[in-house]
Amino acid sequence: MGLLTIGAFAKASRLSPKALRLYDELGLLTPARVDPVTGYRLYAPDQVDRARLVAWLRRLGMPLARIQHVCASDAGAAAQEVRAFWAQVEADTATRRDLAGFLIDHLSRKDPALSRTTKSLEIRYAALSDTGLVRGSNQDTAYAGDRLLAVADGCGSRGAPAGAAAINALKHLETDGIPAGDLLNALEDAVEQARQAVHDVAGNGSPSEGTGTTLTAMLWTGSQLALVHIGDSRGYLLRGGELFQITHDHTMVQSMVDEGRLSPDEAASHPQRSLLFKALGPGADATPDMRLHDARGQDRYLLCSDGLSAVVPTPDIHRVLSEISEPEQAVRELIALANDLGGPDNVSCVVAEVRELQQ
Repeated sequence: MGLLTIGAFAKASRLSPKALRLYDELGLLTPARVDPVTGYRLYAPDQVDRARLVAWLRRLGMPLARIQHVCASDAGAAAQEVRAFWAQVEADTATRRDLAGFLIDHLSRKDPALSRTTKSLEIRYAALSDTGLVRGSNQDTAYAGDRLLAVADGCGSRGAPAGAAAINALKHLETDGIPAGDLLNALEDAVEQARQAVHDVAGNGSPSEGTGTTLTAMLWTGSQLALVHIGDSRGYLLRGGELFQITHDHTMVQSMVDEGRLSPDEAASHPQRSLLFKALGPGADATPDMRLHDARGQDRYLLCSDGLSAVVPTPDIHRVLSEISEPEQAVRELIALANDLGGPDNVSCVVAEVRELQQ
C-alpha cells in the first residue's frame, strides 16, 4: 500500500486532519513525506498505530515531552511509563479530593442550612516505645496527649533527638486555641517548626550522616482529627470492624509498587524497603501529606513506626485493635508481638479510641 493523504490517514486513524496537523507541528507525528509542490502531508499506513497512541496519551493529559518519550520507547518501557504517569495522576487526584472534601466540610459548617448536629466525642489513648531486641538504642519517639497523637522514627547519627525534637515542636498544639476551620493551617505551621527543630538538631553534621526523622501525627478537635504524615511510619483506622491504612509510605520501594515495577510481596522483602524519599531533615523533601478525618464513636486509631508495621502481619494488628479494649493494653500487646517476632527494630505505637460522651 502506498502513502496515504491526510484525509485518508485521518479516516484510518479516526483522527481529524486538524489533530494530525497539530501533532505534526508538535513533533509527535511527522508525516512520512510532504509534497514539495502542494505541501500536502502524506502518511505511511504503519503510522496509524502511533497516531492512535498519541491521541490516547493526549486524552490522558500526559505532557507532550513525556508522550515523545513513550513513543520512542519499546512496548514494555512505554507501558511502564504510562503506568508511572497514571500512578502520579491518581496520587495528585487523591490529594485534591482530600482538599475538596475539607473545603466542602469547612463551608458546610458555616452554612446553617447545611450544618449537622454531632454527638460529643472524647478519646482514650496510650503510647509506648520500645528498643526491641536487636538495636542498641531507641531512635523512636511516641507521644499521646489530650489533643495530640504522634510517632517519629529518627534516623542517622542524631536520629533519636531529631524525632523527639519534631514531636516537641508540635506539643504547643495541645494548649493553643485553634478554630476547627484552621486545623490544617495550624498543623502545617507546626510541621515547619518541627522541620526547623530537626535541622537545628542535625547542626553542622555532614549530609552523609543522614540525620532526620519520620513524623506521623494527629491533632484532635473533639469531632475531627487532622493528620500529618511524612516518611514510613504509619497510621491505621479501625472502623466498623475493618482496618484501613490511612497513610502512604514515602519510600523508594513503595513508589516502585505504585508504578507497577514491584509487587507488594516483592516490596516486603526488598533490601532497600526502608529507604525514604521524604522525611524531615536537612536537605530533605519536607512536604508532608495532610488531611482531615471526621471522627466517629468506636473508631480506633493506630500510629506506629515501621518496627511494628514491617514486622507484625496486618491480620495480627487487626486482631489486637479489635479484641483488646484498653489502649494501654493494646500498645503493650502490639510491642510484645513485634518482639516475639525477633524485635529487629525499635517499635513504637499510639492507640486512641473515640468514644461518645454520655449525655
